[in-house]
Amino acid sequence: MPAGPLSLASEEMLSWLAVEKARRPNTLAAYRRDLLAYESWLAGLGRGHDHAGADEATVAAYVAHLRSSGRAPASVARAMVAVRSLHRFLLQEGRATKDPTAALKPPRAPAGLPKPLTEREVLALLGAASGSGPSELRDRAVLELLYGTGMRISELVGLDLGDLAVEDQLVRVLGKGGKERLVPLGRYARSALQAWLGPGGRPLMVPGRRAQRQAADAVFLNHRGGRLSRQGAWGVVRHYGLVVGLADRLSPHVLRHSCATHLLDHGADVRVVQELLGHASVATTQVYTKVSAERLRSAYLAAHPRATRSG
Repeated sequence: MPAGPLSLASEEMLSWLAVEKARRPNTLAAYRRDLLAYESWLAGLGRGHDHAGADEATVAAYVAHLRSSGRAPASVARAMVAVRSLHRFLLQEGRATKDPTAALKPPRAPAGLPKPLTEREVLALLGAASGSGPSELRDRAVLELLYGTGMRISELVGLDLGDLAVEDQLVRVLGKGGKERLVPLGRYARSALQAWLGPGGRPLMVPGRRAQRQAADAVFLNHRGGRLSRQGAWGVVRHYGLVVGLADRLSPHVLRHSCATHLLDHGADVRVVQELLGHASVATTQVYTKVSAERLRSAYLAAHPRATRSG
């Protein structure tokens, strides 16, 4: 991680993204890291923070630098999003006369197909979260919601009690860019939530100390009575992945992939899945249709008597 503070221009752009574009803290943190790296590289050229003096050749050289340092294509592409955003901001604010990234083709990250769990593997995972203690009830609800709704881990840990309409089988989710959506709760997710919110679950973890009262409305709590963090929810998924032998393949996002893929496998419309997952573009959701098509092809080749056999 490059040392030193960001330039005033970069700090102002980050503030603009937070206030005007409602970018999430994790997104802003990623932008900050990428801008620190860019400014550190510019400083190494003896230019300090002379963003306005950067031309197309400068930016192209930075892309080459990232590639030669072993950065993955997806990482280079993400870094250039931050650099492009900064130069566009400077142009819009009248602090530069041109955008040196305007004609630069962003590096293309390979579109890897998600690797979902099989339905049998999901059942094994959910079955491992058994027990009647508050921790077990919480963990079961975490896993059921991640798979049953396809929500992101940041969306799950951000849930408040007021977001739940369990009797109406709905949950309100705050997604990327501050966009809200209503997500249906299936029978198993609803049952797991009710058990967690019942007398033997969440009430036994309710914060009692004044310093933790800000977590009083959180749906999911940790053992100290605070809001369950992303790392804590990750730990829940990892623990049960180890239990059922899926640790090397399992993450919260894999459960999201699995939710989408299984919905499409069973005939759900891609637009419905787009709305459920909170994708801004249907093109993002269509990645999962490729997964289902590939699984269909594999099943066909394995089962049809005239698919591969001769004679």
